[in-house]
Amino acid sequence: MKQILAFSLFFIAFCAVGHAQETPVIDKSTPVQLSGIIVAEVDGRRTTVPYATVYLPEKRRGTYSDYRGFFTIVVESGDKVRFNCIGFKPVTITIPDTLTQERYSIIQIMSQDTINLPMTMIYPWPSKEHFKVEFLKMDVTPELQRRATENLANEYLTEARKNPDIVPYGGRESANFYLRQQSREYVYLGQTPPMNIFSPLAWGQFFKAWKDGDFKKKKE
Repeated sequence: MKQILAFSLFFIAFCAVGHAQETPVIDKSTPVQLSGIIVAEVDGRRTTVPYATVYLPEKRRGTYSDYRGFFTIVVESGDKVRFNCIGFKPVTITIPDTLTQERYSIIQIMSQDTINLPMTMIYPWPSKEHFKVEFLKMDVTPELQRRATENLANEYLTEARKNPDIVPYGGRESANFYLRQQSREYVYLGQTPPMNIFSPLAWGQFFKAWKDGDFKKKKE
């Protein structure tokens, strides 16, 4: 019985090795689904890295990880994949050319990156009275006075409120708009966003614009 059991185990191991040797390596041009999770050690504990960039420099396309650090992208054997995220050191890996399946899963570890900014010294005025004196002593040219008068005209301010192209959005407004748009994309990722036709607020704006005559043809 011991000889039969030993022979059976040897036969099973031999078949497994033979099967592994017969498994062909996929062609280099065969698409491979690369999936994984990006993690890092922050404050002594392992955590996922959300919204990290996963980029193929040689092919100029990529994706990003979701809020759980998960990502997936189609690659080929030998491709270089670059992982980048603010606050972490960039990492570049190469897809092995010995893959035997069209799927490849990894756990990518990133390390924190410390950026030292140059020192900036801020020298305030000693008091508001000193600032007021220096401000009143400032020499304003006629050109600056003309521009200030035009920028403060009621007609200009009214037109600027209606047309955002005249006065572009500031940094805070642009950042808020970008974050709202990005948050909307993440919420409806992989699905069709809802239509505003069912929004009571949108219907209220429509009826108000209709009453105000915004849809009437303006005479030239």
